[in-house]
Amino acid sequence: MDTPLREPTFLILTALAAAPLHGYGLIHEVSVLSDGRVTLRPGTLYGALDRLVDAGLVDVDREEVVDGWLRRYYRLSPDG
Repeated sequence: MDTPLREPTFLILTALAAAPLHGYGLIHEVSVLSDGRVTLRPGTLYGALDRLVDAGLVDVDREEVVDGWLRRYYRLSPDG
Protein backbone atom coordinates (compact mmCIF):
# COMPACT_ATOMS: atom_id res chain seq x y z
CA MET A 1 0.00 0.00 0.00
CA ASP A 2 1.27 3.45 -0.87
CA THR A 3 -0.66 5.36 1.77
CA PRO A 4 -0.22 5.06 5.54
CA LEU A 5 -2.70 2.78 7.29
CA ARG A 6 -5.55 4.45 9.10
CA GLU A 7 -6.47 3.10 12.52
CA PRO A 8 -9.53 1.11 11.36
CA THR A 9 -7.46 -0.60 8.65
CA PHE A 10 -4.68 -1.38 11.11
CA LEU A 11 -7.24 -2.87 13.50
CA ILE A 12 -8.76 -5.02 10.74
CA LEU A 13 -5.32 -6.44 9.95
CA THR A 14 -4.65 -6.98 13.66
CA ALA A 15 -7.97 -8.79 14.08
CA LEU A 16 -7.13 -11.10 11.18
CA ALA A 17 -3.72 -11.96 12.63
CA ALA A 18 -5.29 -14.44 15.05
CA ALA A 19 -7.62 -16.31 12.69
CA PRO A 20 -9.85 -15.87 9.63
CA LEU A 21 -13.02 -13.91 10.39
CA HIS A 22 -16.24 -12.95 8.61
CA GLY A 23 -17.63 -9.42 8.51
CA TYR A 24 -19.58 -9.44 11.77
CA GLY A 25 -16.65 -11.12 13.53
CA LEU A 26 -14.33 -8.38 12.26
CA ILE A 27 -16.68 -5.62 13.40
CA HIS A 28 -16.83 -7.18 16.86
CA GLU A 29 -13.10 -7.86 17.13
CA VAL A 30 -12.15 -4.32 16.02
CA SER A 31 -14.45 -2.94 18.71
CA VAL A 32 -12.82 -5.18 21.33
CA LEU A 33 -9.27 -4.34 20.19
CA SER A 34 -10.02 -0.61 20.33
CA ASP A 35 -11.86 -0.80 23.67
CA GLY A 36 -14.99 0.41 21.89
CA ARG A 37 -13.38 3.52 20.37
CA VAL A 38 -13.68 2.26 16.78
CA THR A 39 -17.06 1.05 15.55
CA LEU A 40 -16.96 -0.13 11.96
CA ARG A 41 -20.04 0.17 9.81
CA PRO A 42 -20.48 -2.49 7.13
CA GLY A 43 -19.79 -0.07 4.26
CA THR A 44 -16.55 1.06 5.88
CA LEU A 45 -15.49 -2.50 6.65
CA TYR A 46 -16.14 -3.92 3.20
CA GLY A 47 -14.57 -0.91 1.47
CA ALA A 48 -11.44 -1.42 3.56
CA LEU A 49 -11.46 -5.17 2.90
CA ASP A 50 -11.75 -4.56 -0.86
CA ARG A 51 -8.73 -2.24 -0.71
CA LEU A 52 -6.76 -4.72 1.40
CA VAL A 53 -7.57 -7.57 -1.00
CA ASP A 54 -6.56 -5.38 -3.98
CA ALA A 55 -3.30 -4.51 -2.18
CA GLY A 56 -2.57 -8.20 -1.60
CA LEU A 57 -2.64 -7.95 2.20
CA VAL A 58 -5.86 -9.93 2.75
CA ASP A 59 -7.31 -12.96 0.96
CA VAL A 60 -10.73 -14.55 0.98
CA ASP A 61 -10.34 -17.66 3.12
CA ARG A 62 -13.66 -19.37 2.39
CA GLU A 63 -17.37 -18.79 1.87
CA GLU A 64 -20.35 -20.54 3.41
CA VAL A 65 -24.10 -20.08 3.38
CA VAL A 66 -25.70 -19.61 6.80
CA ASP A 67 -29.48 -19.22 7.02
CA GLY A 68 -29.58 -18.30 3.32
CA TRP A 69 -26.89 -15.61 3.63
CA LEU A 70 -23.41 -15.80 2.16
CA ARG A 71 -20.75 -15.53 4.86
CA ARG A 72 -17.27 -14.74 3.53
CA TYR A 73 -14.25 -15.26 5.75
CA TYR A 74 -11.07 -13.24 5.29
CA ARG A 75 -7.50 -14.01 6.33
CA LEU A 76 -4.16 -12.29 6.13
CA SER A 77 -2.22 -13.06 2.99
CA PRO A 78 1.48 -13.98 3.24
CA ASP A 79 2.27 -10.30 2.54
CA GLY A 80 -0.23 -9.14 5.17
